[in-house]
Amino acid sequence: MYSRSVIYALDNTATNQGDVAERLGRGLQNLLRRFKSARLLFFLFSPIICTMATTADLRKGAVLKFNNDPCLILESEHRTPGNLRAFYQVKMRNLRSGKLTETRFRSGETLEFLRVEKREYQFLYKDGDSYVFMDKESYDQVSVDPKIVGDYAKYLKEGSDSYITFNEADILSIEMPSHVILRVMQTEPGVKGDSVNNIMKPAIMETGAEIPVPIFVNEGDMIRIDTSNGAYIERVKG
Repeated sequence: MYSRSVIYALDNTATNQGDVAERLGRGLQNLLRRFKSARLLFFLFSPIICTMATTADLRKGAVLKFNNDPCLILESEHRTPGNLRAFYQVKMRNLRSGKLTETRFRSGETLEFLRVEKREYQFLYKDGDSYVFMDKESYDQVSVDPKIVGDYAKYLKEGSDSYITFNEADILSIEMPSHVILRVMQTEPGVKGDSVNNIMKPAIMETGAEIPVPIFVNEGDMIRIDTSNGAYIERVKG
């Protein structure tokens, strides 16, 4: 199916190892010429869904399959306590539940890593309990379970940009920008001339989220919010 040179080099019994290597080299060159699409080559030669590796591959940003859940590596530190066996102290976030955990792995232990892809999406609308997003390049649409969206649902409005992480066709997580700008729809009238930031009052945003804001903020104001904790950052011009 691929290159006759490759098949011949593998099947032919050759006593000269250099001759075999030369034949394989020519065969692979022919194979590369046939497959002009880099995407297809990546698919052919990349591991499917997951790959086995060791603790030496515990790097920040990698996704580990741990207790049957995808976990994003946040920190990894190699430790050798005296004469005891070396280990890796790892901090990671469960991409399904969002829970942070710390665990230890024996140095050299075999682990299972997931091959993931992160793509930029735009939020369109809510369909029942699901959230519908559109790929900004292909315009394909996907429905995301509310458990995966989590607390980000409080900051989603039509046209909001987000990143969705996939393992093959499975959606692992969604990530919004660190800050979003939303309009205040309901709150007590602001105190004119009062710019104190440490006295707060509740305010309802255009998405329905309730955010503590300083007392000088009024209905109709646009404010910047930290999506990691829902904290007010500043008032911005609309």
